[in-house]
Amino acid sequence: MFKKLLLSCVFASVAFVSSAQTIVSTSPENKNVILEEFTGIKCVFCPDGHRIAQGLKADHPDDVFLINIHAGGFAAPSGNEPDFRTPDGEAIRAYYAVNSFPSGMINRHIWSGNSPVISRSAWTSRSNTIMGEASYLNVGVEATIDIQTRELIVHVEGYYTGNSPESTNFLTVALVQNNTKGPQTGGGAGNNYNHMHRLVDIITPTWGDPINTTTANTFVDRTYTYSIPALYNNVPAVVEDMEVVAFITETQSEIVSGHGARATFTGVTTANDVSLLAIEEIADTCEDMISPKITIKNEGQNTVTSLAIQYEINGDSHTYNWTGNLPALWDETITLPAVNFNMQATNTVEVTIPNDDDNTNNEISSTFDQAPQGTGTIDLRLITDSYGIECRWNLKDSNGNILESGGPYANNTTIELRLNLAADCYTFTLMDTASDGGTRATLTDHEGTVLYNAVGNWGAEKAGQFLSNGVLGVTQSELDNLSLYPNPASTVLNLKNAENANIQIFDLLGKLILSQENIAMDAQI
Repeated sequence: MFKKLLLSCVFASVAFVSSAQTIVSTSPENKNVILEEFTGIKCVFCPDGHRIAQGLKADHPDDVFLINIHAGGFAAPSGNEPDFRTPDGEAIRAYYAVNSFPSGMINRHIWSGNSPVISRSAWTSRSNTIMGEASYLNVGVEATIDIQTRELIVHVEGYYTGNSPESTNFLTVALVQNNTKGPQTGGGAGNNYNHMHRLVDIITPTWGDPINTTTANTFVDRTYTYSIPALYNNVPAVVEDMEVVAFITETQSEIVSGHGARATFTGVTTANDVSLLAIEEIADTCEDMISPKITIKNEGQNTVTSLAIQYEINGDSHTYNWTGNLPALWDETITLPAVNFNMQATNTVEVTIPNDDDNTNNEISSTFDQAPQGTGTIDLRLITDSYGIECRWNLKDSNGNILESGGPYANNTTIELRLNLAADCYTFTLMDTASDGGTRATLTDHEGTVLYNAVGNWGAEKAGQFLSNGVLGVTQSELDNLSLYPNPASTVLNLKNAENANIQIFDLLGKLILSQENIAMDAQI
């Protein structure tokens, strides 16, 4: 049963288009990318797929739109695990016979063979190909949600700048939800993995509503009304996290183009209210400059366009005058300008925004620690998992220069390296090309101070900073060129390159039996 009302108009009148269309361009454009990713909650490599897809979206925010389809065995819950599957998603997975996760479709285009399903390693190149192609069709979409009634209204427009090779095309509107915390085998977040772009329903029929006029200058204008339930499979449906993606296909296996939109909201009763949701965790650092990241949310009905943000680091106050466009119930992450601060063992960040209709959410604070400090002689110990070929690492100085790096390695092997470092602040980064972690790594100075430690499933990468004082271990600095022979010795011990050294010899019981100071460069004892 379809949970929507449809108002539909299709015109082939240029005059009407010029006066009536509001959100779609009538000028020829290139295709947009619709990436449908098949995923699950028990998928070791799915976080790597999410990383690739999100990277594409970040690089092309107005040209790439994501739909994550939880389907198949890797999406099947156990016990109290959430069920993110949908009938539409299972139908799509079955139609394309998807059995590999993560995998995906770029505009459902068949690149070779008879299936559009491709591995994550090809998503970027195939997306770039699609975005470089001219489209005979443009799509625009907008959506509003009444938070009191949970009624969603989706308005879609399409305009044909050329003729479609198919006499009938199909319009599909998908509803996706962001920021759903749940389990994930890969990624290192356990049960707190953040599932994004998760398909919760297809508002149209699964394979779309028909468009029966597909020639140049045709204008498509459709509006859908849909009631968002409180739950999907007992998983809360959070209206603030909803987005829509609309696309038009030639057949079931070729998306011409599409677009997406974050919903705007009505029914908010407070006029002006901005809340501080979070300060992004600041890792232990040895740098003397930071740029905190904060997340704000507009809890009021009026759009926020400016905000004076005050932030203190260990008591030193700064002000950032933010400008932007934040509609009702939208949130945004803001990177505050970098500032110097006086390092302490534990450091405090406090953020404040101006008073408004609710002042209970206008302040927030967080702490971060000084990074561990060590000597200049550092021992690196790596123990790879069963996929050592996925392991990489590098060591950067405070200027971002890579001083040392390594990987890939053999499976289930131990690597031990000694690094001699000058005084500086360093960043060690351990990486896994499959985003499932697994390699164990420890950095320890010659006095036994642990400077970095990674165990378990830490995801795609784990970075950590430490400070070196540049003091090398005695075995590395003072004794590098020293020679002693014969070894063992019974009556005479020869020393070379030991000028000005102090020598002490002990017996097996620890008793001092000889002491000599300022010996010659080559001495005989």
